[in-house]
Amino acid sequence: MVRVRSGARVRLIPPLVYVVPFVLTWSLQQWRPWSIGGSGALNAAGLALLAGGIAVMLWSVVTMLRAKTTVIPWEQVSTIVSTGPFRFSRNPIYLADAITYLGGSLLIHGWWPILLLPAIVVMIRRMVIDREERYLTGRFGDVYRQYQLRVRRWI
Repeated sequence: MVRVRSGARVRLIPPLVYVVPFVLTWSLQQWRPWSIGGSGALNAAGLALLAGGIAVMLWSVVTMLRAKTTVIPWEQVSTIVSTGPFRFSRNPIYLADAITYLGGSLLIHGWWPILLLPAIVVMIRRMVIDREERYLTGRFGDVYRQYQLRVRRWI
């Protein structure tokens, strides 16, 4: 196991990778609507996804804090968290961000933000998750590799 003195070399603030495009596409939706049809069911689905995403995010943060490790991706972590939502996903916070983003997109009835979601997920994967995985492998070695074998990256 290699001793790593700093955290993953993440140069992005992951929530902003979702928030900034959402705000921009929401503005675009106001200016040039590209609307998804249906109101009642769409609103219910959007609200459910939004609430579910926020719930998973809070559950994940609480789980990490209870494990006495950081939720900040560029800080040094103290342990591999494999309880709570981390039993099902190695990245439940990023998954929750995407679910929340999709829920918000449905609530504003906008195709514009949905159009950008795949690019956002790819950016998070390549510029955040890949760096975190390299860092965690270097810091925890086989312990992290075994966790990777047991738990999927997203779901």
